[in-house]
Amino acid sequence: LTLHPPPLPPKHTCTHNFMLNLQLQCALQPCSASFTSVVVQERLTDLVVQFKGRTELRRERLMDPDESEEESASPTKAPPPPPPPPPEEEKKDAPAEGEEEEKEPEPFIIFGYPILIPKLPKLPPMPGWLRAIVDYRFPSSIDPYTDLLYVIWLFFVVMAWNWNVWLIPVRWAFPYQTPENIHIWLLIDYTCDFIYITDILLFQPRLQFVRGGDIVCDKKDMREHYMTTERFKMDVISLFPMEVLYYFTGVNSLLRFPRLLKYMVFFEFNDRVEAVMKKAYIYRVIRTSLYLLYSLHINACLFYWGSAYEGLGSTKWVYNGKGFAYIRCYYFAVKTLITIGGLPDPTTVFEICFQLINYFVGVFAFSIMIGQMRDVVGAATAGENYYRACMDSTIKYMTSYNIPREVQNRIKTWYDYTWKSQGMLDEQELLVQLPAKMRLDIAVDVNYAIVSKVALFQGCDRQMVFDMLTRLKSVVYLPGDFVCKKGEIGREMYIIKQGEVQVVGGPDLQIVFVTIRAGSVFGEISLLAGGGGNRRTANVKAHGFANLFILDKKDLAEILVHYPESQKLLRKKAKVMLTKDKKPDEKEAKEAVQIIPPRPDTPKMFKAALGVTEQAGIEGTFAMLKKTYKPQIVDEFSTIPPPSPVHHRSPVPRTTVRDDDDAVSETADSSVVIRMKPGHSGEEVLTVEVAPGEDKKPKTNKKYAPNNKKDPEKQIPVYMF
Repeated sequence: LTLHPPPLPPKHTCTHNFMLNLQLQCALQPCSASFTSVVVQERLTDLVVQFKGRTELRRERLMDPDESEEESASPTKAPPPPPPPPPEEEKKDAPAEGEEEEKEPEPFIIFGYPILIPKLPKLPPMPGWLRAIVDYRFPSSIDPYTDLLYVIWLFFVVMAWNWNVWLIPVRWAFPYQTPENIHIWLLIDYTCDFIYITDILLFQPRLQFVRGGDIVCDKKDMREHYMTTERFKMDVISLFPMEVLYYFTGVNSLLRFPRLLKYMVFFEFNDRVEAVMKKAYIYRVIRTSLYLLYSLHINACLFYWGSAYEGLGSTKWVYNGKGFAYIRCYYFAVKTLITIGGLPDPTTVFEICFQLINYFVGVFAFSIMIGQMRDVVGAATAGENYYRACMDSTIKYMTSYNIPREVQNRIKTWYDYTWKSQGMLDEQELLVQLPAKMRLDIAVDVNYAIVSKVALFQGCDRQMVFDMLTRLKSVVYLPGDFVCKKGEIGREMYIIKQGEVQVVGGPDLQIVFVTIRAGSVFGEISLLAGGGGNRRTANVKAHGFANLFILDKKDLAEILVHYPESQKLLRKKAKVMLTKDKKPDEKEAKEAVQIIPPRPDTPKMFKAALGVTEQAGIEGTFAMLKKTYKPQIVDEFSTIPPPSPVHHRSPVPRTTVRDDDDAVSETADSSVVIRMKPGHSGEEVLTVEVAPGEDKKPKTNKKYAPNNKKDPEKQIPVYMF
């Protein structure tokens, strides 16, 4: 049983009655098997769900005026596709895995007759490189400074230009162009002309240029800009078709001399190659050598032309026509231009004039070549000369001050390794010439991958990390050099760029605790420690040649002024790291000191006063103090004024010296005597004696044992501190 959904009902009719009729018709059809009934029931359920969804959609569109207008304006949609076949039919019709469904080709009707076209065999897949060529689209604009495709194209243009520069004189002077091989020469000539035309029509009008600081990429503007340059004029003149004169003169290579006017491409190619090469001075040396070879090449061609003009072998001076003509003429040019000598003397006026011109041109050209070569070689070795000058100055300084030989050898080793590894002594001298933005780009490419791994700087402002990268300094440590020692004040953070360092200890600093390799960081806590910096807790020594990046604490402080949020975050991290490094006992003791400070000891004099007060009582103490501070007559003209009320607690004693060298302090009425002398165990002994006045009897303190042998009833309290 196959059910096809009926067409959609009209827009303004109800779908409910239509669905009921469809169910009734399906139910009245006979069903021979239960499986067929189940399939029909599932199909009917699906149709009901679909029709309900369509009904809701129609209702929403009718209620929404915007959607109804769009629906009325849009064309009628095609009826929905028929439902899929039953599972049995699907299994029968579905192709096997890995096989594509083959469709029978439909016949073409031509003049009423069907014509069946056989199916073509399937082609193998296209290779990747061929697919890339087919899918390649020529760029609408080309950057002449960074596009590698343009540099490659310039190479082909320069090769075409060099063909004309080197071969036109040879074909004109030497008899190498013959009727038998003229087609090969012309084929190469026209191939070079095709390269010229392609460069003028396809590449040059697509070169970007700068106008008012903006990079112009518009096709029309680029084409108009190229047509206004001097290069366009020279390119057009270089393609002037003087070959039409071949009809009158034959194939003469001199008629192609306009092709030499495309010389600007040669200098542009030199600039691009020097910018791409790592060692540009090598190309400069080769180019200067080619200049000298080309001048000898032109002189060889002229010598053969002069010999042919005079007649080959007519005199001893001209070429005799034997052997390989180009090599023998080139040998004559070398001996003439470099003024080696040993040539036969010219005999005719033409030969003399030719030889004089050769000598003058040779001296002038050769001197220019030597001077240019000297400049090229000097520029190539400028860095090495600077390194040698610095090393010589340092050695001279160490020799004048009698520096030990061991120290001198280490300094020489540092110079050699630094120059070989970096090619320079100080990277900052090179980078200082660049703008700040380019210095930042170089620092990010070189150092960001290492600094971003430091846990201390994770979560900080990204721009703060960039500013920090420009402050890093590269330092090379020799084997055995101590990067930092235990007890030093830490003011730097170290990042290992190359090499290894070791944490050592022991009595001889020979025990290796841990080895830190390239990419690791140590000493980062010292950057944020307060109070002048924390002290190093370990000895770190370079295992071999180690290249480290150093970040100074002062530089970081200058950066953090502009990033307060990062500064707060770094302080929190530093506190956490410092807390983890301390032992639990040390942390508890420090917290106890900060929260509950210890109570200071009672002063010794205050303890003695408390003892006196305890023996005499408060009233007796004040009574004795009143008697003590009475004005005493020193002589008939002067009196000691009574002490100020502020000093009532510190009476002015009167000191006397006895035979036993004891310092005895007595009051005015000798009621209180305080003695202090060293004891037997090295401690100071303070004795306080309370004596009664004239009208009072001595009080006996039964609390203390009698220590006065003459008067046992008189007690002297003794306090030891």
